[in-house]
Amino acid sequence: MKVIVFDLVPYAAELDHLKEGSELPYPLPGRHFDPAVAARTYEEHLQAWEELDRLGYDGVAFNEHHCSPYGLMNSPNLLAAAAIQRTRRIKLLIYGNLLPLHEPLRLAEELSMLDCMSRGRIISGFARGIPREYQVHNVAMADSRARFDEAFEILIRAWTEEVFSYEGRFWKYQDVSIWPRPLQRPHPPIWMPLTGSKESIQFAARHDIPITPGVAGTPLGLQEDIVRHYGECLARHGRALTPDHVSASANVYVADTKEQAVRETGPHYLYFNRTLFSHGSFTEASKQKAVGYVSQTAMDYVRPENQQAAARARADFRDLTQAAVAQQAQNMPWGSADEVIARLIARAERLRANTVLVSLNRGVMPHDMFMNQIRRFAEEVLPALHAHRISPEGAYQAASA
Repeated sequence: MKVIVFDLVPYAAELDHLKEGSELPYPLPGRHFDPAVAARTYEEHLQAWEELDRLGYDGVAFNEHHCSPYGLMNSPNLLAAAAIQRTRRIKLLIYGNLLPLHEPLRLAEELSMLDCMSRGRIISGFARGIPREYQVHNVAMADSRARFDEAFEILIRAWTEEVFSYEGRFWKYQDVSIWPRPLQRPHPPIWMPLTGSKESIQFAARHDIPITPGVAGTPLGLQEDIVRHYGECLARHGRALTPDHVSASANVYVADTKEQAVRETGPHYLYFNRTLFSHGSFTEASKQKAVGYVSQTAMDYVRPENQQAAARARADFRDLTQAAVAQQAQNMPWGSADEVIARLIARAERLRANTVLVSLNRGVMPHDMFMNQIRRFAEEVLPALHAHRISPEGAYQAASA
């Protein structure tokens, strides 16, 4: 199995004192921003990524979000450029560029540059983003999927055709041949993170794109439903679901005991859920349907017992308590190294995933605490995961069970 660490790069200072009721104000005025904190945030996370490279992790992943202390990764391509200079071996999973929001030819060029600069270490993730991003960039959410589809086609053609022209609804190009081109041919591997809409699952299957089903914290049952539907869609296109098609995400904390893990990381997990997650946005499927971001039938493949998780109610994370975290932790890979290993392998086996995408820090975890987790996981957990093999036999049947 491969292990990639997912890092949100959150603003490294708690802001609970600014909350109005249960929410941070949005937009959060610039007077609350401290550039010294931001500079420290970037330097500390780049140091952490250097340590991942040194200790033998397979990759580091980071995504794109805007206008929130949730994460200072407005341009994941700039982060990748910085990481290229600080690392030598690990893969850089840009997870991902938000295709509906940006000019696709520029993305094709930037990703080509990064792939050449890194000597082929880029994994190019593509995503649609969250509702807040559409307000920020003044893009209609109802156009999100059409813009994603069009941008994806332009990127692939820019990377693979000698010269291409394109005339679409949103973008038009005439006689274009990009320089440079990616070092990996025909282009860097493409992955997609999926929160659950069937249209995104079907798109990934149609183009044979590996997926991460749900974010870290998504209940396993819903992740299984996503993989099951993805496998069915792959089969319609004459493809078999393999362990290389799926990466399993999880929040992880290594400690001496479960109780120690809850005590140490629980407050940071609470801050992430009660303050940072979905700041200025909305997760509820019903609201996303109302504005046309997802279709009315986007979740109709989900089994009845997992529909509540698919609804993504705000109260599920905003109303979280330390006691509830302690209860949730009983089924999470928090605790001794042996438990973390067992739970991560069990999750990977259930999803037939050859890669685990682990979050070792949540909220505003102090830098030394994050670095300690990187080192402890590398020493006590990573060798066992690297040694484990997910059999390709019966992957689709297991996911469908």
